[in-house]
Parts: sequence; C-alpha cells; structure tokens
Amino acid sequence: MSATIQPVILCGGAGTRLWPESRGTRAKQFLPLHGGESLFRQTVRRTPAGAQFTPPLVVCGDAHVAAVLDQMEGRDVSLLVEPMPRNTAAAIALAVARADAGMLLLVMPSDHVIADVPAFHAAIARGAILAQQDWLVTFGIAPDRPDTGFGYIASGDPLEGGFAVDRFVEKPPLDAAERMLAAGGYSWNAGIFLFRAGRMRDAMLEHCRDIFEAAERAVAAGMHDGEAFYADAPAFEHAPSDSIDYAVMEKDDRVAVVPVAMGWSDLGSWHTVHALAEGKDGDDNALSGDVFVHDSRGNLIRAGGKRVSIIGMEDVAVIVDGDDILVMPLTRCQDVRAAAKARE
Repeated sequence: MSATIQPVILCGGAGTRLWPESRGTRAKQFLPLHGGESLFRQTVRRTPAGAQFTPPLVVCGDAHVAAVLDQMEGRDVSLLVEPMPRNTAAAIALAVARADAGMLLLVMPSDHVIADVPAFHAAIARGAILAQQDWLVTFGIAPDRPDTGFGYIASGDPLEGGFAVDRFVEKPPLDAAERMLAAGGYSWNAGIFLFRAGRMRDAMLEHCRDIFEAAERAVAAGMHDGEAFYADAPAFEHAPSDSIDYAVMEKDDRVAVVPVAMGWSDLGSWHTVHALAEGKDGDDNALSGDVFVHDSRGNLIRAGGKRVSIIGMEDVAVIVDGDDILVMPLTRCQDVRAAAKARE
C-alpha cells in the first residue's frame, strides 16, 4: 500500500447501553471494558503513526476533549469538535471538509474491539487499492453466528481485494439471518470505512448535499481554541441527522466491501462484555473488584469499589458505579437505556 492514510476516529457516542459506568464525560469509549485499557486507546494504537498512517483526527464533542487529550498519552492528534451530535454522516462530512481531496480517510468508531490487528491492517491494505480507484470501501465482518443485532452487507461481483456491494440488509429477524449465514457471501456491517476524501465529498454533494454543505460552512466559520478546532455551531445545527449508511453508502453505485475476520466486536452491551471477558472463574463468572460468589454461574459482576456478594445467581449482571447499582438478567441487557434515562 503506497498511499498514506488519515485515521478519523469518531468519538461522539454516549454509550448508554453500558450505563451506569458509561455516561457523560466517562463515555464507553474511555473506559477499560476489555483488555485492560480503554477502547479509545486501543483504537488509537491500531493506527501507529509512520509511513502508513498520519496522526489521527478525532471527531468528538466538547465534553470529551479533555478525555481525548488525556488518553492520547502525548501522541500527536488533531481534534475536530462538533458543536452538537448530528449522527455519523455529518461527523464524517466535517472530516471530509477539512481534508485534502486526495487523502485517503480511514473512518473508525472509537469503541470497538479488534483482537487481530494484523488482519485489520491487511484488510486496510486491500481496501486502499479500491479506495484509490474511487470506490467507497466498507469493511465487512465475517459472521460466526446468525446475529440479529447487526446490519448485513451482501457481496456482489468480485474486485481486486474485495467485492462490489450488492445490497445492504437491515437488522434481520433470526430466520433471515440463518439463511444469510447458510448462503454465504454476507458480512456484518461494522461501520468502518475507507475512501478518498474528494470522492466522498462528491458522493455527499450528490446524495446528501444539505448535510455536507452545512458541515462545510461549519468548518469555514470554525476556529481554533487551544489544541482543538471547533466547528461553527450556527452553521452545523442546520445539518440533518442521518447515518452515513443511509445518507451515502446505500445510495451510491460504487461501494465495495472488504470482508475480514479480525476478532471484531462493537462491545455494545453488558452481555457482550461478559462474553468477551478474560479471566473468568470456573463457573463462567466475570468478576471485577471485591466480589464474593457462592453457587453462582454465568454472571457479570463489576463491584466499582464496593463489596458485592451474590448467592445462587445465574446469568445476572451487577454493575456498581458510585451510588448507582444496576441489577438485571444478562438477557435483558438491551433494556439498560430505560434505567439510564430514568436516572438522568
């Protein structure tokens, strides 16, 4: 791969599905939920500065600027602050508006787990070939189960290093997911993209002009403050809120997918945190902090500085953070947002 790539790390999520630990300035991406260090730090380290990658551009909200700078550990970084959340299309439009047209941009969420980084880098190299040919590249995760929690990408005609995208599939019911897994040729949509900035600019002007032009005006009227560049709020607030998938990727006729098996997870729930936890005891309990368990199995207990004891419990999460304590069956992990909203 000859092209230099600008990593763009999207760092605006609140991570409310991992309440009570994830909230406010302590959002999910800044927490050590897997692997001993924060998900954000892991994301940064997957793109080491050098001949292949420039220092990253981090797109975040004002509330997270301090956390980003603290967790960069002195490494060079550019901060682009979005005045308010407007979903991924507008966040990416800000990055595109700031970039040279010929630069390749690698857009990544800041809160994913990738266990096999060499496999990720190999996929990037394949994707860069396509991006330099003006394909909008998305990375598809090789599915290992018929999961209904992800969107799917159907591969079409083969290309050098990947496939033309035949279609995107919304989060399917179980029977449809089972059929796609059996048929082959489908990937999970991980929300990781690689493209030439000028190519994405043209695609946005065609498919979501109002989003891109609002972002472009916000950049033109923005200003530096300390180590961050702040996009202009009055201009940016006119950007409609939409995902990059809906706004561009599903509409463009030159989108490619690079399938890759790289130990990927979006770590999107306490159930997933339990599933990926290292160092479980012999009864499949994932324990953190001062925890006593008796006749219990399959639990996730994060004591948060308290002393927690459980007896006779199975497949339960107990998450302690300050005065907030969450107790639920792991099978109900998608309902956490109700508690987070009630405790705002």
